[in-house]
Amino acid sequence: MPEKLPPIIIVGGGLAGVFCALKLAPRPVAILAPTPVGASGSSYWAQGGIAAAVSEGDTPEHHADDTVAAGGGIVDRDIALGMAQEARARVDDLAAMGAPFDRRDGGAFAPSREAAHSHRRIVRVTGDAAGRAIMQTLEQQVARAPSVTVVDGYSAQQILTRDRRVVGVRARHASGRICDIPCSALVLATGGVGHLYRVTTNPVEARGVGVAMAARAGAMIADAEFVQFHPTAIDIDADPAPLATEALRGEGAIIVDRDGRRFLLDATPAGELGPRDIVARGVFASIKAGRGAFLDARAAVGAAFPQKFPTVYGSCMRAGIDPVAQPIPIAPAAHYHMGGVWTDARGRSSLDGLWAIGEVASTGVHGANRLASNSLLEAVVFGARAAADIAAIELPDIDPRVASDRAEPQAHDRDFAVVEQLRDLMSANVGVIRDAAGLTGAMRAIRRLSARTSDIEISNMLTTALMIAASAWVRRESRGAQFRSDFPNADPAFATRSRMTLAEALKLADEVSA
Repeated sequence: MPEKLPPIIIVGGGLAGVFCALKLAPRPVAILAPTPVGASGSSYWAQGGIAAAVSEGDTPEHHADDTVAAGGGIVDRDIALGMAQEARARVDDLAAMGAPFDRRDGGAFAPSREAAHSHRRIVRVTGDAAGRAIMQTLEQQVARAPSVTVVDGYSAQQILTRDRRVVGVRARHASGRICDIPCSALVLATGGVGHLYRVTTNPVEARGVGVAMAARAGAMIADAEFVQFHPTAIDIDADPAPLATEALRGEGAIIVDRDGRRFLLDATPAGELGPRDIVARGVFASIKAGRGAFLDARAAVGAAFPQKFPTVYGSCMRAGIDPVAQPIPIAPAAHYHMGGVWTDARGRSSLDGLWAIGEVASTGVHGANRLASNSLLEAVVFGARAAADIAAIELPDIDPRVASDRAEPQAHDRDFAVVEQLRDLMSANVGVIRDAAGLTGAMRAIRRLSARTSDIEISNMLTTALMIAASAWVRRESRGAQFRSDFPNADPAFATRSRMTLAEALKLADEVSA
């Protein structure tokens, strides 16, 4: 078991968790993560950048308008506007820490444009390396911060509560030992759910553990049905799938089928720069029809590809694809979860002592469909807000009786088989296109799979998968990232965010299985 830790525990070493820890200084805080800070979580792999109104003519109000328009009618506008208004300050924070954002001659930011943005407001690094550069910068900051203790090699499994208040967290060390760690405040920054699906851009840690932990502890889950599929994952059978950043389309790259036809113009006048849900469904349909889908940047980027988009270029070349001379094969991949642990504007969940920030949280800012590059922005804005909220309150003393350390058996091969079945099930039944029969079948299958495993980490995956499927079943309409082929239109009756507890999801699953 780790030595005595500070009373504030942050679970997750991605952008949200690390930024929150640094903002809590000089209050002592511990970051608990399965992998070292810096390369932990999805933040490291983010290509586009951070959305912020930094260019002439742009305003936070314009940014909020675009966020609301992309969100399918259920974005909390006040939350979106507040985030947009804080965006420049948080970008300046990162720049002051050393993040090497692209700049023009004279020092001004050189933002790019991405889909559904009305202005060039994506503050980036070397075209497509923002996530890696920002996380490397924060890793250096953490190494110099005496108030931050990093405890890597630990995977959180369960939130420990007493009288509906968080008193600790249970985690498994890489050695297999199980530790119960007491705390006065717990911040979930555990990332997304991509690895519940067969094809994803997310790292393996993105398995929905934070949503499950919170749900099992009794916290409210919001908007769980809204899973965003990135339309331009590079289709080379890699797990996770490398991403062809949306900034390529912002630079003029087009999406075509095998015959060179720009089929997305049939779906939206914006074509390749339409909202991600529309683009993803168009790409999915073209592939399913046997026409394939390809991102063609030969005319728009051409010989400048290695310099302007080195990350994408490297991924393509390693797979034997030269994007300077060839179209890139693409496919939709599970990319971002708009839903998660319900929080208020300060990051507080419905459970005393629990905050959630970053992708694991559902703040209302994304609605049914996240606007491109608002994810890193949300991470730093709400990471800072949660830090300010925690610093402003008097925390209860930790309960040392919570602490324990023991060995438990490792997962069996049959447990890993459950994971593989779950990923196929989610892609087939709870993916880009859904219907009642598929969602009902998914809930039944998840309940059967749950009876076949005793491993808590796999049970957590199944729990989050059930929350997504149950919420998608209840929402009998198509809105944003949720597309129901049996209810293909938006219904004004559902023009609101969803909320569900685990007890409600289990009851629904049992009812449809009867």
